[in-house]
Amino acid sequence: MKYITFTSRHHDGFSMWDTKQSDWNIMNTPYGKDIVRQLADECHKEGVKLVLYYSLLDWGRDDYSYWTGRTGQHTGRTEQGNWESYIQFMKAQLTELLTNYGEIAGIWFDGEWDQMEEDASSHEESQVDWYFKEIYDLIHTLQPDCMIANNHHLNTLEGEDYEIFERDLPGENKAGYSGNKEISKLPLETCETINNSWGYRMKDDNFKSSKELIHLLVRGAGYGANLLLNVGPMPNGKIQDECIERLVVVGEWMAKYGETIYGTNSCNIKPQLWGAITCKDDKIYIHILDNELKQLTVNIPSKIKSAKWYNVDSKLIMKQDKKTGDITFDLSNVVLNEVNSIIEVR
Repeated sequence: MKYITFTSRHHDGFSMWDTKQSDWNIMNTPYGKDIVRQLADECHKEGVKLVLYYSLLDWGRDDYSYWTGRTGQHTGRTEQGNWESYIQFMKAQLTELLTNYGEIAGIWFDGEWDQMEEDASSHEESQVDWYFKEIYDLIHTLQPDCMIANNHHLNTLEGEDYEIFERDLPGENKAGYSGNKEISKLPLETCETINNSWGYRMKDDNFKSSKELIHLLVRGAGYGANLLLNVGPMPNGKIQDECIERLVVVGEWMAKYGETIYGTNSCNIKPQLWGAITCKDDKIYIHILDNELKQLTVNIPSKIKSAKWYNVDSKLIMKQDKKTGDITFDLSNVVLNEVNSIIEVR
């Protein structure tokens, strides 16, 4: 992993750092230590980029416009506070995070959707003014290299630096969260869970296999998207064994084949049922995820200098139509890799 996105504050409003803006924070617990500080220090030490998730909505504060939001209306609040006060509160907290913890690679917002109908198609349908330009300008003023993403499920706004697809690969909308958005020209990220839950859930044992996670990673790269894979720690702070086992396997796979993923782009060829294609410099990597495939035809209009198996011990049999650029690979007598068979083309 090259970066971590850590939940500094979720919808319950609890802050995981030594904030001076609210008493509802990690310092006022028996644990009493600043987790953002510890994580930031370790990330800087290990050269891992740190992105901070920050919830825009709040289930506890009276000055959050809960009475117009879709969630958290039945938490016992009766006073309708000042929305401008809530905006200033968020600005003050973001200033703390971007001033006191060294380099922060990004801010990952979530929760604008709370102020919209579920089928909203534009930001103008929001019940409130989020002052995004002011907030985004503040972030980029405090740390010009800090990237901004917002999980609003709508088209990107000016000031956002990459686009999020929640539980979805770009353009597929299988989770139903991105039907009202286009794929922008910004860098892309897909975020997904290892089981079905974002947080720890004792009874959720529907864990995706390591193979499924590697396929998700590869298909994401085939769209030109990073994979943000979620882990919800247990109440004691440890990671579940099932998650560790899968992360180790995916990590071992990346140690061998990361060259075909890191720093690649989509080649302007969308992933297909059989697999995906990634490109880097003068190399094209064809990832065959269907290990029962007997023949594969792909279109590569440029002249090919060489082609070889990257991780399959077999002779590569292929034929190219020079007029169309179609290359046909004969896989009928090849024992394909159980997880991902990769062909390197130059």
